[in-house]
Amino acid sequence: MEKIAIETEYIKLDALLKFAALVGTGGEAKMVVADGLVKVNGEVCTMRGKKIRPGDTVSFDRFTIEVVPA
Repeated sequence: MEKIAIETEYIKLDALLKFAALVGTGGEAKMVVADGLVKVNGEVCTMRGKKIRPGDTVSFDRFTIEVVPA
């Protein structure tokens, strides 16, 4: 599991996918989220604007990210 540190209160799901380099573009992030391929805290999430806060985990493909405070 990879840890990603954020300095803000939260990061939106699509921005996190781009920041972590799990997708190449915002359009790709939008598609994978809309297709139900991303899990937040173990549950499928189809809201690309979902606020991801420290302590949350995001899974996509074979990767899992834990968001931690900076």
